Amino acid sequence: MPHIASHDGTRLYYEEAGSGTPIVFVHEYAADYRTWEPQLRYFARSHRCVTYSQRGYPPSDIPDEPDKYLQDKFRDDVIAVMDALKIDKAHVVGHSMGAYTALHVGIRYPQRCLSVTAAGCGWGSAPDVAKREAMKALAAETGKMFAQEGIVSAAAKYADAPMRQAFKHKDPRGWSEFARMLAEHSAEGHAHTMLNLQLKRPTLWEMETELRQFSVPLLVIVGDEDDLCLDGSVFLKRTVPTAALLVVPHAGHTINSEEPAAVNAALAELFAAAEAGRWLAHKPA
Repeated sequence: MPHIASHDGTRLYYEEAGSGTPIVFVHEYAADYRTWEPQLRYFARSHRCVTYSQRGYPPSDIPDEPDKYLQDKFRDDVIAVMDALKIDKAHVVGHSMGAYTALHVGIRYPQRCLSVTAAGCGWGSAPDVAKREAMKALAAETGKMFAQEGIVSAAAKYADAPMRQAFKHKDPRGWSEFARMLAEHSAEGHAHTMLNLQLKRPTLWEMETELRQFSVPLLVIVGDEDDLCLDGSVFLKRTVPTAALLVVPHAGHTINSEEPAAVNAALAELFAAAEAGRWLAHKPA
C-alpha cells in the first residue's frame, strides 16, 4: 500500500489517478480518501488527482500523542504529500475539516497553491461568542462519544446528524455508503482529531487578519441546508479578496458526495480560470 512519511514521521496513505495539472483533495472529519471518488472519476480525465487519508484515519497512521493532531500538523501534511510526490503547485480542495486545512495551506504556503477550495467550511465558527462556546462543548462531547462508545456506535450517531439529513433522504444509497465507510474508521483517531484539531483550531473569525491578506484564488462552496456552515461561508466571501461563493440549493454538509455534478462543475470553472490567470478578470482594478 502506498504511504508517504510526513514531517514528524506519521505515515499517510495516498492514491492518485490521471495526469496533468495536480489536484490534492483533503477530506472532512467523517470521511477518508475514498469519499473523493466522484471527483477523481471526473477530474482524472484531465488532471493528476491525489487523495489521501489524514493522520488518524486508516490506512494512515493513528498517532497516540494528542499534540500530533494540531492544525499545523494537518496543514503541513498537505505539503508533505506534495513534496513526496514531487508536486510543486496544486489546486488544494478541502471539505469541512479539510477546508480549514486548505485555508491554512493557502495562508502559510501560497506559493504552492494554484487555487484553494473550501467546501462546507465553518463548523465551529460563529461571530457570536456564546455560539462558539456551544460548538466547542459539542466538539468535546463528540470526541468523548468516539472515545467511550467505539467506532460502530459513534459513527452511526454521527452519520445521522442533522447536517446529513438532506443527503440521507435525497440519496439513501449514497448516504448508506458514506455511513458504512465512516464505521470503518478508528474511534481513537476520531477522538484525537475532534479533541485536538476541531476543538482547538482557530475559528474563521479569529483568522480574519490572515484571511484579508489571502492571495490565492478561493472558491467557497456550501449547501443551503448546511446551517452551521452558512455564516462561515458568507464570512469567507466577504473577507477574502479572491473569494467566490457558490450556494447549492437543497443540499447539506456532505456536499461533494451529495451533489457531485454541481461541485465538479464549479471546480472545473475554478481550475480553468486559475490556470489561465483569469480568476479575478471580471473584477475592476
